Amino acid sequence: MKLNALGGAFMLGLCLCLTLPSKTQAGFVPFVIRGGSTTSPTINESGGTYEFLITEGGQKAALGSSDIDGYTLGSISKLSITRTDDFDRFSSGSGPNVAPYLNFWITDGAGNFAVVANEPSNAAFQSLYNNGSYDLDFADLSDKVAKIYETTDKSWLPSNGVGLTFGDLSGFKIQAPTVAELTAGWSGLGTGAPRELTTNIAYGVNWVFGDTLSNYVAGDPGYSVVGPQVAAVPEPGTLAIACMALLIPGLRRRRSRR
Repeated sequence: MKLNALGGAFMLGLCLCLTLPSKTQAGFVPFVIRGGSTTSPTINESGGTYEFLITEGGQKAALGSSDIDGYTLGSISKLSITRTDDFDRFSSGSGPNVAPYLNFWITDGAGNFAVVANEPSNAAFQSLYNNGSYDLDFADLSDKVAKIYETTDKSWLPSNGVGLTFGDLSGFKIQAPTVAELTAGWSGLGTGAPRELTTNIAYGVNWVFGDTLSNYVAGDPGYSVVGPQVAAVPEPGTLAIACMALLIPGLRRRRSRR
């Protein structure tokens, strides 16, 4: 009977572990990163559609989510967004045609942060763009060039941050710096870093619009997008810890009955 009860507790814990859900996003937040010389980007939201109006050079805005902060880059299971504006008004392969672009805050957990990104006009990245949509997982990103921004100290990164792919960074955690960390700043932190203008609130995963008028549209109509989603699955080590956390209370109760 003891063995059967213990076996039952184990099987229950195993079943619970196998059905642990991946972490999914509850909603992206629209925010302005940087204004232009006289104005800031305009963000209109209606019925789940976000429209970004970039009207002069230097403007930048984004949709950000911190819902998978703490997960590694390699654990991304879904990352998607769809454009609803007429992107064919721009030449194929240009920045406006394949916007928005994607970036992540990553950290080594020891106080170092960087933004990892790849421009949408990069030829290798364009294969991920499908008729106005991105629908990605980490396997899609792993062999693509990963450019490092917002820090001049890259000594904590593989190969000092040179010649990297996203796969080289798979074990780094997605984590936005805190308001205090961004307010204090560090060497190499620029005005284009994905953080909210004036508040310094930041998000680990960002779909970014704007930057310069040579890459992005000026005036109305803007970029319209729907359905931003992000999800991650627990790493095997994290999953094992979760399983043990589920099993230990049952084992303790079992011992107390002896």
